[in-house]
Amino acid sequence: MVKESVLYDRLGVKPDASEADIKKAYRKMALKYHPDKAGNDPKSAEKFKDVSEAYEILSDKEKKEIYDQYGLEFVRHGGVPPGAGPDAANGFPGGAAGGFPGGFPGGGFSFGGGGAPGGGTRTFHFSTGGGPNGFRGFQASDPNDIFSQFMKSSGLFGMDSDEDDGSGFSSMGGGGMHGIPGMGGMGGMGGMGGRGGARRSQQPEGPKSVFQVKMPVALSDLYKGVSKKMKISRRRAAGTEDKVLAINVKPGWKAGTKITFANEGDLQPDGQYQDVVFIIDEKSDPHFRRDGDDLIYKLNLSFKEAMLGFERTVELLSGKKIRVSSSRPTSPGSTTKYPGCGMPISKSPGKFGDLIIEYTVTFPTTLSDSQKKAIQDNF
Repeated sequence: MVKESVLYDRLGVKPDASEADIKKAYRKMALKYHPDKAGNDPKSAEKFKDVSEAYEILSDKEKKEIYDQYGLEFVRHGGVPPGAGPDAANGFPGGAAGGFPGGFPGGGFSFGGGGAPGGGTRTFHFSTGGGPNGFRGFQASDPNDIFSQFMKSSGLFGMDSDEDDGSGFSSMGGGGMHGIPGMGGMGGMGGMGGRGGARRSQQPEGPKSVFQVKMPVALSDLYKGVSKKMKISRRRAAGTEDKVLAINVKPGWKAGTKITFANEGDLQPDGQYQDVVFIIDEKSDPHFRRDGDDLIYKLNLSFKEAMLGFERTVELLSGKKIRVSSSRPTSPGSTTKYPGCGMPISKSPGKFGDLIIEYTVTFPTTLSDSQKKAIQDNF
């Protein structure tokens, strides 16, 4: 039995919801009310803040246990548990002096929260107070930081292609206003009995961290080339800052092409800076399909056109129009190649792949007697 259900209500889940249910509910609500999607709407901003606070508490086993037992106001502001005696501190998870696991008798402290579903690391801030029998409560993290760490731990990177308005300036969801989902975060901090502050443990230098994110690009932009500006939010030595990275997409680049910005990501606990790597993700085109350096265009013919001939005009990605015609019967599945009308070849400036026209034929579903006789008499 929980004292209250306000945090569960914010996420739209029941008090007996599993970690997976809480995570799924937070993702849905956070994406709905995130500033990148909701804009500057004050109500949405407040909702985003509320669901973030709910997730930060309910995704951590120890804070969830305190909330379920004592309620939100106690988690926020602390004090002595209602109706508790001098040994109230032992009612908290772990029964440690100072009112919280690990024992922090007096002074402020912070530590890395490892209890989030998905293994993400977040830093929570608490401060003990009122002697060994109470604590001054839980200070919620920035909602954007909570969201960015959640996105990173869930592997939910990338930009919704619908957000690319063709202006050449795009933003990555998460990690602050228009920021890339948080690319790092401090590791867990060890407890320091009787003193304020925290000390980062020394860690051996390991392989350099790389943050990768897909960048959707229209096929027409891969044909012509385009300049894109991506705004990221990153953690540096002096704090969180925004940075605009310019990417010049060259004509002919293919899906999977990587653009690396060395040391432009988060400052890591080992003192290194992440590399940021954008990976070209080719958007589907309504008319053309790419096959290497070639472009494939499907042209549907009526039965009459397939039998007696046709003449059509096809507009290429360059804007140029070509005439496609035949005076002979055309079989379904047959092709016609137009050399030099395909994609630019990035490694061979001035050269292009081919355009391949694939024909499909729409056959009649019924035939009149006279039509049947005409076929019988002539074929």
